[in-house]
Amino acid sequence: MSEMANADPEGIDGVRMSWNVWPRTKVEASKCVVPLAASIAPIRHHPEIPTLPYAPLRCKSCSAVLNPFSRVDFTAKIWICPFCYQRCHFPPHYAMISETHLPGELYPQYTTVQYALPQSTHPNPALDSAQQANPSPVFLFLLDTCMIEEELGFVKSELKRAIGLLPDNALVGFVSFGTQVQVHELGFSDMSKVYVFRGTKEVSKDQVLEQLGLGVGARRVAGAYQKGVQNGFPNSGVTRFLLPASECEYTLNSLLDELQTDQWPVSPGNRSSRCTGVALSVAASLLGACLPGTGARIIALVGGPCTEGPGTIVSKDLSDPVRSHKDLDKDAAPYFKKAVKFYESLAKQLVGQGHVLDLFASALDQVGVAEMKVAVEKTGGLVVLAESFGHSVFKDSFKRVFEEGEHSLGLCFNGTLEINCSKDIKIQGIIGPCTSLEKKGPAVADTVIGEGNTTMWKMCGLDKSTCLTVFFDLSSSDRSSAPGTANPQLYLQFLTSYQDPEGQSMLRVTTVTRRWIDTAVSSEELVQGFDQEAAAVVVARLTSLKMEMEEGFDAIRWLDRSLIRLCSKFGDYRKDDPSSFTLNPCFSLYPQFMFNLRRSQFVQVFNNSPDETAYFRMLLNRENITNAAVMIQPSLISYSFNSLPAPALLDVASIAADRILLLDSYFSVVIFHGMTIAQWRNMGYQNQPEHQAFAQLLSAPHDDAQIIIHERFPVPRLVVCDQHGSQARFLLAKLNPSATYNNAQEIAAGSDIIFTDDVSLQVFFEHLQRLAVQS
Repeated sequence: MSEMANADPEGIDGVRMSWNVWPRTKVEASKCVVPLAASIAPIRHHPEIPTLPYAPLRCKSCSAVLNPFSRVDFTAKIWICPFCYQRCHFPPHYAMISETHLPGELYPQYTTVQYALPQSTHPNPALDSAQQANPSPVFLFLLDTCMIEEELGFVKSELKRAIGLLPDNALVGFVSFGTQVQVHELGFSDMSKVYVFRGTKEVSKDQVLEQLGLGVGARRVAGAYQKGVQNGFPNSGVTRFLLPASECEYTLNSLLDELQTDQWPVSPGNRSSRCTGVALSVAASLLGACLPGTGARIIALVGGPCTEGPGTIVSKDLSDPVRSHKDLDKDAAPYFKKAVKFYESLAKQLVGQGHVLDLFASALDQVGVAEMKVAVEKTGGLVVLAESFGHSVFKDSFKRVFEEGEHSLGLCFNGTLEINCSKDIKIQGIIGPCTSLEKKGPAVADTVIGEGNTTMWKMCGLDKSTCLTVFFDLSSSDRSSAPGTANPQLYLQFLTSYQDPEGQSMLRVTTVTRRWIDTAVSSEELVQGFDQEAAAVVVARLTSLKMEMEEGFDAIRWLDRSLIRLCSKFGDYRKDDPSSFTLNPCFSLYPQFMFNLRRSQFVQVFNNSPDETAYFRMLLNRENITNAAVMIQPSLISYSFNSLPAPALLDVASIAADRILLLDSYFSVVIFHGMTIAQWRNMGYQNQPEHQAFAQLLSAPHDDAQIIIHERFPVPRLVVCDQHGSQARFLLAKLNPSATYNNAQEIAAGSDIIFTDDVSLQVFFEHLQRLAVQS
């Protein structure tokens, strides 16, 4: 498709679909093998999106918003909703409109617009006008103190830097935890005042509030809003535990200076007692009491596994290892289900309050990301997994969260997504960082994928790169009553309301249209509308979900069968003649994506810990299609003396002694020096004036790697390695093993082989062709 060749395939709408032309019936859709799905980046930045300073006009019957596809009768001042065909009257302030004088939302090129909403529509009517005028962002830091002195030093210096980067009006709170939980009352500046909670048992929200002096009685007194309102918040809890960054920076810095590692003794052969679960539930209750319905984030910095109280993932005895994938498969992880259940209830509480959980986990052992995944994903939180708090993956990612300017993440709060669609289209659900709000309606499908049973979702936290995948189904109507007979176009509308970083309430409206076609008559158009990259990512997300949710799901077998069915349906061949098999260019890259997906960390999980797998899947589910495609099929660039940097095949044959390769696999960026290049570098040729070209060749991949690293969140790990060196495995593991120890005699000098029994892409294709043409 020409659209695929575009530098920005998502366009102004931020929407990509697996199929850009839709079959008319459920049966025909199921024959397409790849599901009907759309990936949407709800608040992605685009310079051409207009902001309209008034409230949107909604259809009185289905509440869709006026858009360029609405039919308008300018003389009668009526518009017809393309979703339900309801005739709606324009209100008096639209009296001036005509063919030559259109409001912004009717311009044909503005299929995406955003409305700056008047503040009266604030999600929390209980807050007073000052707070509604400009709600400050709120950051509650939650710091694990059960770590060695050096690690705590790293994390403290990063915290100080972060607090210095916060806007002055941002509210900041601080909770530390180890064997017990300490809530620091920053508003009490005479001395450090701390409220301590036991880490051994669950603390209810009421108990937390009672102990912090925020119970019902205390709040009733503070409920008289007239006196003691600061920053528009009722005086009691907010001014004691959450202070503007400008006021508490000094207090917090001195508190961090004095903060020590957890002082409780740890007997030999035991892990520290760490009560992560209790700490998170105390933090959630504190925010729930002070700021319900206001954008707030809990930023958890965790340095090891929870061993105490709710959310425990492993016993304190070091001879008990943390659960592995094998344990989870055999049901031999005694703490897992209970911990997940605890985090599910925490997620429910946070979503109800509109608050986000961000997780920064840095440890050599697992910390429980697999269990916490549900709370991070359902609240739309950020997640970063690193080996140490001193590692650039943590340090640079943490700094990015608070940066302003072009590298800012554009963190927004309190989002909801609503979807309207044409009659006969049903929504099965969404895979991505959101929670179903269980809003039923005629567009809800019977089968559920991910967060379903609704046409409305909550996203407590979202940023400009957040991406969701919506799965659609068609109602099982006959072709005679299909919508295409009356109307050849189908319409989808995505409504995202959210609070931007400045506190302004916004509503973004994206309306897209695609064509219905009768696949029995013309499947050529269907083929032309296939987006291979989007389809590969949709299938990868669906596979990951099935691996988590379905007992005994065989991912490789399922992927292979789906690919064979797809090639049988859309390939050109003579029955039982594999040599005659060809694929339309619109499908030609798809089998390669599937080959790499089968070998990726999303499917081959046994080489990773459950924490790493959960981390990879969370990022796969929240990134845009282009980034997710790189996770599945990394990109490889080759640098050599006699040519400009050029894309290279993801194949072991691309390795040469006089070449440098740059591999981008999203989570890591690898610079790989061929043998000769490495020898010359070790001899220091690059420092000699006559070898200027060599110095430039060495620096070029580093410059390109830095560009990738600066644009990405979480910041990827940079690996610099040489051919035959120990770290070369980071590259070799991703390459197609066209040369292995079995056929080593055929390889070119200076190239390499891979010690594996995995099939190569060539062999994979041959089997695919043979199976696809079988009658």
